[in-house]
Amino acid sequence: MTPDSDAIIIGAGLSGLVAAAELVEAGKRVTIIDQEPEATFGGQAWWSFGGLFLVDSPEQRRMGIRDSLDLARSDWAGTAAFDRDDDVHARAWAETYVEWAAGEKREWLRHKGVRFFPVVGWAERGGDSATRHGNSVPRFHIVWGTGPAILEPFIATVRRGVDAGLVTLLFRHRADALTVVDGSVVGVSGSVLAPDDAERGEPSNREVVGEFALEAAAVVMASGGIGGNHELVRAAWPERLGTPPTTMVSGVPAHVDGRGLGIADAAGARLVNGDRMWHYVEGIQNHSPVWAKHGIRILPGPSSLWLDATGRRLPPPLFPGFDTLGTLAHLRTTGHDHSWFVLTQSIIEKEFALSGSEQNPDLTGRSVRELLRQRLGKGATGPVEAFKEKGVDFIVADTVDELVARMAALEPGAPLDAARVRDEIAARDRMLDNEFGKDAQLTAIHGARQYRGDKLIRVASPHRLTDPKRGPLIAVRLHVLTRKSLGGIQTDLDSRALGHDGAPLPGLYAVGEAAGFGGGGVHGYRSLEGTFLGGCMHTGLRAGRAIARL
Repeated sequence: MTPDSDAIIIGAGLSGLVAAAELVEAGKRVTIIDQEPEATFGGQAWWSFGGLFLVDSPEQRRMGIRDSLDLARSDWAGTAAFDRDDDVHARAWAETYVEWAAGEKREWLRHKGVRFFPVVGWAERGGDSATRHGNSVPRFHIVWGTGPAILEPFIATVRRGVDAGLVTLLFRHRADALTVVDGSVVGVSGSVLAPDDAERGEPSNREVVGEFALEAAAVVMASGGIGGNHELVRAAWPERLGTPPTTMVSGVPAHVDGRGLGIADAAGARLVNGDRMWHYVEGIQNHSPVWAKHGIRILPGPSSLWLDATGRRLPPPLFPGFDTLGTLAHLRTTGHDHSWFVLTQSIIEKEFALSGSEQNPDLTGRSVRELLRQRLGKGATGPVEAFKEKGVDFIVADTVDELVARMAALEPGAPLDAARVRDEIAARDRMLDNEFGKDAQLTAIHGARQYRGDKLIRVASPHRLTDPKRGPLIAVRLHVLTRKSLGGIQTDLDSRALGHDGAPLPGLYAVGEAAGFGGGGVHGYRSLEGTFLGGCMHTGLRAGRAIARL
């Protein structure tokens, strides 16, 4: 049988679109299949804040940041903590990715019309030591236009491919199995699902109305991870992170269900590092949910007082924005699924951002006027104020006693120690009698404000939580928010999927989260942030270039 195309791409998210765009530019024929309606075109990337990890960029240099390839390599190695035989390909991908982030990545994107917000963010600061986890310097570059702007050039190229007869888009086509002949993957078969007018992110029906089978010289698995399937998340949960939460909120739609990983495994692909995952502990329930258990992540500055469910302050360096998985592991030892931020109106105005394109209309809409109004005007941004008003996890009070009483009422089954909460707040506030002191979080806040980007728009000036001029007081109940799989299909540097014997499985490629963003686990145990979208693009780019050479 004559192949239907040069490549079949399973999944219409960012990694698959980047691979498809490379193939279109090489004049290759591509078929893209996706189980969801066309409204979901672009996948999870559309919802993203649009943060990208870059090294020694012009944006960094203009902010007075001294970065280098060697420093980024050291930060990545200390964060990933590679320690397994299965990490051999992941190490190679990590080296290649950091070099790309310091070299081609920025200009490649700028050539496609992608631009960056001038202030570089400082995510995952670590705080442990110079050689361990964390970004030594700010590297989080926000795309002007957030996630949709990252997708734009690749979607445009794919659409041009459709017009030129090079690309076939098949939505509502669910992959059920890869076709393997004489040890090579030569196609995919599956079910045609009934049409559905669900909007982006909304659940769609699973009614089967037909079948399909396609053949190609190459099949690219771009199906994503498992974050929307809480059963799989709990099944993969590692002992080092404690017991899995009984309740979680979802940072991704339900169709991010891990289905593609099982299909690849059944065809002979090697899955590795399934116990490595990336979930946030600053999740809040969306007041206007799009999908089931829809959660939003708070992107916090460093000033909120972080308490566990009993009212005990988290130990250093587990401050907001410093160590995502370290905080998750600690909180899983408390026996409760939630924790608390305690803060003031001044802190929420300066330090609270919400992850997601839809939660940042100024950046997403590329409106300088709206940006100045939202970020530098009086009050918190509109979306943050909306959550403060409507969100079930937000409490606003004028006094500590009122705040604590309402925290206890919101979680009546949790043993919140009201006296301890009052003592933690009072002890923290006493440390502000001088410009120096022994409180490590306040020291970190003073340090953060030495970076002018943080001082300008990200970190509030230190103040007492009980200062009435800075009020009212605010408490935010936080949940575990599922997000990314850090393991997946093991691949070589051409994004070729490896088989159970460690050799390339002919015909099969894997990209994005399905490939652990490269090699089955390019991040190791932890991420430096800004690396998920970049990992999708990097793996898709290398797959597209490799297939184009066939």
